[in-house]
Amino acid sequence: MMNASNEAVLIMDFGGQYSQLIARRVRDLHVYCEIKSYKTSVSDIKSKNYKGIIFSGGPNSVYEENAPKCDPALFDAGIPILGICYGAQAMAQAIGGTVESSTVKEYGNTVVNFNNDNPLFSGIKSESICWMSHTDYISKAPENFKILATSKTCPVAAMGDENRKLYATQFHPEVQHTEQGNEILGNFLFKVCCCSGDWIMSSFAKEQIEKIRQQVGDKTVVCGLSGGVDSSVAAVLVHKAIGKKLTCIFVDHGLLRKNEGDEVEEVFRKQFDMNLIRVNAQDRFLTKLACVSEPEEKRKIIGEEFIRVFEEEAKKLGSVDFLCQGTIYPDVVESGIGEAAVIKSHHNVGGLPDDIGFTGIIEPLRDLFKDEVRRVGLELDIPEKLVWRQPFPGPGLAIRIIGDITNEKLDILKDADAIFREEIALAGLDRSIHQYFAVLTGIRSVGVMGDGRTYDNTIALRGVTTTDFMTADWARIPYDVLAKISNRIINEVKHVNRIVYDITSKPPATIEWE
Repeated sequence: MMNASNEAVLIMDFGGQYSQLIARRVRDLHVYCEIKSYKTSVSDIKSKNYKGIIFSGGPNSVYEENAPKCDPALFDAGIPILGICYGAQAMAQAIGGTVESSTVKEYGNTVVNFNNDNPLFSGIKSESICWMSHTDYISKAPENFKILATSKTCPVAAMGDENRKLYATQFHPEVQHTEQGNEILGNFLFKVCCCSGDWIMSSFAKEQIEKIRQQVGDKTVVCGLSGGVDSSVAAVLVHKAIGKKLTCIFVDHGLLRKNEGDEVEEVFRKQFDMNLIRVNAQDRFLTKLACVSEPEEKRKIIGEEFIRVFEEEAKKLGSVDFLCQGTIYPDVVESGIGEAAVIKSHHNVGGLPDDIGFTGIIEPLRDLFKDEVRRVGLELDIPEKLVWRQPFPGPGLAIRIIGDITNEKLDILKDADAIFREEIALAGLDRSIHQYFAVLTGIRSVGVMGDGRTYDNTIALRGVTTTDFMTADWARIPYDVLAKISNRIINEVKHVNRIVYDITSKPPATIEWE
């Protein structure tokens, strides 16, 4: 457990899509938390001395045959609990309440009426907008529970047993659509669980550097450096702990953004004086990708080839004891460590081959979310441009080129994407738009340039705003900024004669095109 304040809250994951969001909200309130499965034993939970527990939502009905349920003994363990949505229903059913299927479903913004004469809703308005998303509902609260909130169609929008410090909300306080959601979570943490709220990131880097120094001793470490935020921060932490006993291998597969490989080399060789091996492997990757159009096949080829190149270079170093990886908390949860369905497998969560010969793995960021990683990066004096670099998929531009990959297509996309990112930054929008990039669509269309007819490529621009990357809205980039970007790309990038802007949210679309 990474926790400088010696207090923590447990998020019990019942398969809900918002478990990570709950955790981020809790950490934003300066309380450390961890996500674990609802199957976690009561003895394990009690041994960790958690100050409180939050049950997440989930997609199931409590009446389904294999519906997730926790050990009922947890409710008598003396630990404050807050159940949210499915977590509220699971609590109600486990201790004598009644859960039914509603004929009127509640989805979206809902007016909720509160009884604020209790710790959970202290200071909350008597009527407030909350986010509901449920089909089942609690029709009867368990014995000794008071009904603390109602809505037009939900007789138990919230309930609580103050003596046992058990609370439940049918609505989601963690989402931004719930007007006073942060205040409700804060009340649970501070008024119910009596947390101190003294967990801060500033001491994290210092503690991790000392921990790595003790773990490694006089041994050696190799790090696969991608140039992304996570691997960069992990590498600098290890470097500050052990210096030249760390070697970074930077596999440049040629699918990075314009000039990115040179920028990575500049920062880590010159600013931090690291042992850095840059492998320029673009030709090798493009040969493997020749005539491959299917996106999942592209991913597989790139992932496997990356590991092969890394293996070859690592073996040249001789005996190396530890592997450093930039694994972060969402990687762990999304790879199925929590209870939510596996969203995607991450190659840095147990995915490297066993025969490389490392005796241990160092993952200094394993407990952090992306925004926390950025804060650590700034504390380590990593250049702001790198720390705030746009999220970038492991397969790189290969999945932003629809169809097969060629050198010519890469050059077109790199130039167009660079112009897009430059103009967004010049317009002062680079922090408010959470991800933005260009896509080479594979579509060619007729155009007119000068006095001649053209038949050239269409570039799509994509920009989204999001708090958690699980849902996203398309960014309302001002028309004059889009016009400038379009004009520059058409005039400066050869073989492009049309620019389109993607105005699809997630869902139904994903953020990336492939």
